[in-house]
Amino acid sequence: MVLRDCGADAQPGPAGVSGVTRNTFLAIGECMVEVAPARDGLYRIGFAGDTFNTSWYARRLLPGDWDVGYLSAVGADSVSQEMIDFMDGEGIATTAMKRLPDRTVGLYMISLKDGERSFSYWRGESAAKALADDEAWLEEALRDRRVIHFSGITLAILSREARMRLCRALAKARGAGALVSFDTNLRPRLWESAAAMKEGLLLGASVADVVLPSFDEEEGLFGDASPDETISRYRGAGAKIIAVKNGPEPGRLWSEDGGDATFAPPKVEKVVDSTAAGDSFGAGFLAAIATGATVSDAADCAASLAAKVIGERGALAPQLFEQRGATWTY
Repeated sequence: MVLRDCGADAQPGPAGVSGVTRNTFLAIGECMVEVAPARDGLYRIGFAGDTFNTSWYARRLLPGDWDVGYLSAVGADSVSQEMIDFMDGEGIATTAMKRLPDRTVGLYMISLKDGERSFSYWRGESAAKALADDEAWLEEALRDRRVIHFSGITLAILSREARMRLCRALAKARGAGALVSFDTNLRPRLWESAAAMKEGLLLGASVADVVLPSFDEEEGLFGDASPDETISRYRGAGAKIIAVKNGPEPGRLWSEDGGDATFAPPKVEKVVDSTAAGDSFGAGFLAAIATGATVSDAADCAASLAAKVIGERGALAPQLFEQRGATWTY
């Protein structure tokens, strides 16, 4: 199994990041119990969630001198402890995980039809919905991070007031030198209304250096006629780098330093499970950017990884990394 290198042997130091001395990647959001179809017709139980998936893939792509962590909240029950143990075992730091004794973790089940997934959720008592309740704690948890990643789902599970708290803390971390990344990742059922979703996405983009939208979602919500309209909106919000994913079609790139470009995803003969396609793309893109790649090379790397991931079942695909060579090159 061959994947293009997403940064493991490149030079550290993402463009535009200053004032941060530690190589740290931190993702923010909700990790859940995942119930996924298995090959035998039964279901497999694991742990996953959009930004957690990104951190999991980033851990496998970034050099060993990088710390990869996750910021969220869990309960004090046994399944919450199992989740923490799983993260620790996968090399993802849990020092930014809050414990809330009156909560637990959410659960989702994947249903597949011709490789496309749909989800059923149970997250009424999810502790992650309270991850931004304490702004001072957030600011401290985000301090001295080199790369910080969050998503539209991260914002959607929070109250409007909590979204504002999180984005204020992210803006402060960005101002101190962190590279902040935002995957728009739309889940309309999680938002109060379409208007709230638009407001939330623009709020998230306003505190991000990197924005990673999907054109089909942006077309549905904002009525974009082309990926160029998507880029224009997020440029206006203040992004420095934008990568618009477009399914199997060519994607569009824009960066403050390099201008416009396109990238072509590899051809995929059979989509087994599209879960984590965008999440793995984000990991590949950010790992490459963080270790010195150009925006175009980062997009090619990210698309290569995502193409492999959608050929496997479930959100996390450890088998893709079992035969990894000692040195990969762009």
